[in-house]
Amino acid sequence: MTETILDRCEAKGLRMTDQRRVIASVLQDSDDHPDVEELYRRASDRDNRISLATVYRTVKLLEESGILEKHEFGDGRARYEAADRAHHDHLIDLNSGDVIEFVDDEIEALQEKIARKLGYEIKGHRLELYGVPLKDRKS
Repeated sequence: MTETILDRCEAKGLRMTDQRRVIASVLQDSDDHPDVEELYRRASDRDNRISLATVYRTVKLLEESGILEKHEFGDGRARYEAADRAHHDHLIDLNSGDVIEFVDDEIEALQEKIARKLGYEIKGHRLELYGVPLKDRKS
C-alpha cells in the first residue's frame, strides 16, 4: 500500500480535522484489527481531547467512504483495517482473540476450481477460519 489512509481521505475530499487526522494516523500505524474502543484508547493517548463519539463517527465515515473495511469475527466487536490492503485471509484464535493474516496459494486455487466447476467466476471472497492452538504433543 503506497497511499496512506490520510491520503485516501484527502483524495476523497473528506474534511480532515486534527482529531480525524490522529485517528487516521492510528489506523495507519495499526498492524492488527482494532475495534473502536481500542482505536479510542490509542488515539486518546496521542490527543486526550478525542472523544469516543468522535472515533465512532470517524470510523463510520471512513467505512462508508470505502477507506476502512469492517470485520466481525464472532466476538461481538466490529474490527477494522484499511480497505485497500492486498488480499489476505484470517485465522481467528478463539482463546486469545488474535487475528492472524495469511495467504495460501493452494486455497486460492481451490476456490477458483470450485467456482469454475459450479459455473462461476469469483469476483471476491472473504475467508475466516476459527480455531484454537494445538496442544503440545510432546507430553
